Amino acid sequence: MAKLFFRYSAMNAGKSTSLLQIAYNYEEQGQRVALFTARIDDRNGVGSIASRLGIERQADTFDEHTNFEDVLTPQHGLACVLIDESQFLQPAQVAQLHRIAHMANIPTICFGLRSDFQGKPFPGAAYLLTLADDIEEIKTICACGRKATMNVRVDEQGQRIREGEQVVIGGNDRYQQTCARCFYEGINR
Repeated sequence: MAKLFFRYSAMNAGKSTSLLQIAYNYEEQGQRVALFTARIDDRNGVGSIASRLGIERQADTFDEHTNFEDVLTPQHGLACVLIDESQFLQPAQVAQLHRIAHMANIPTICFGLRSDFQGKPFPGAAYLLTLADDIEEIKTICACGRKATMNVRVDEQGQRIREGEQVVIGGNDRYQQTCARCFYEGINR
């Protein structure tokens, strides 16, 4: 029986790399996969899933209006659905993906952040933590050497930003991963 999986981490843990590796493994066996990423994430162009290691691949996009039950059906012959930037899913979309996994028997693996730069949950991540049948943390490290579990937003000078909109798209120039101690101490790196 298929499941809904949630693979989460702080920034820079290799979530996109892992997703692209899974897609490659399925396709190497002649199986079809569907790849999605958030339309809002345009760091490498809209519809691009890119790893910091340099691998990149085009994907379908989702936004708040996407109905996955309309897009993904058993008739597509999919072996797996892979979703990058899943923190941007709407709660109803997480429920759709959960139903797809169980009713259409299509394994669905979501990769994303659990919390924002203020330590607050993204709605999509909160619902994934609730509905996912299998949850796994992908580990990465803080500059201090401890396990990173949090994200901080920084400005152009590397100074920490503590307030603002929940969603501001960016990569290493805008965000850093930290351990909880560094997050609460407010260490700027």
